Amino acid sequence: MASVKEVYRRLDTWAPFETQEGFDNAGFLVGHGEREVTGILVALDITPQVAEEAAERGCNLIVAHHPVIFDPVRALTDESGTGRLLLALAERGIAAICAHTNLDAAQGGVNDCLAQALLLDQVELLEQSGVDREGRPYGIGRVGLAHAAGCGAAEYARFVKGQLGAASVRYVDGGRPVRRVAVGGGSCGSMLLDAVRAGCDTFVTADVKYNVFLEARELGISLMDAGHFATEDVVCPALVEFLRGEFLDVPVLRSAVHREVYRQA
Repeated sequence: MASVKEVYRRLDTWAPFETQEGFDNAGFLVGHGEREVTGILVALDITPQVAEEAAERGCNLIVAHHPVIFDPVRALTDESGTGRLLLALAERGIAAICAHTNLDAAQGGVNDCLAQALLLDQVELLEQSGVDREGRPYGIGRVGLAHAAGCGAAEYARFVKGQLGAASVRYVDGGRPVRRVAVGGGSCGSMLLDAVRAGCDTFVTADVKYNVFLEARELGISLMDAGHFATEDVVCPALVEFLRGEFLDVPVLRSAVHREVYRQA
């Protein structure tokens, strides 16, 4: 059986934690590093429901995308949501490893999975942040050619919703047929100009602010907000596949309880 730190080290070979953004807190965040792993549960987020699921399914390690600790924790008590969650993990002996912006940027990570889910061809980096220690270029966002070039924004928004199982897709029509598409899993509205400079007529991301929709319309690029969960949960099957390939003797399960937090009226 593998230890928690061994799982961390193997994930580090795919999405090196040193490539995470400066604001991030990805890494081995909860638990005993040398403890033997009895099972791994993969989820986008570590919520109380996911922690309960891990315990019920015999998993003492959760590998998630979003960091379970992001802002500094000044008190570890049951008087806050974060405190209750961390206590629940510790009391049940469940460790946590979170691969966040390093997995966004890595080859085969969040953004490549999003591009694949949308059937993009000839995929390339939207922007290159650097080269990792293995010489692999990395960066947030991807650009590719639409699978069925020439449709309008409304039709493509429906396609995106169906492919991602999104609760909704908010969009603004830039007035051009969909041919060259940029994608940014999660909150990548700030990369709108990168998509424009890359010659894209369409940009699919999440958490888009009102003023960014206005800017997109003026720039003539269709901007689509498919939701944070839907644009990033696509990486969970890839995480499961990677971990199963690395640890043949450890059960690796995908969360069955974690899903989109909001509903569409």
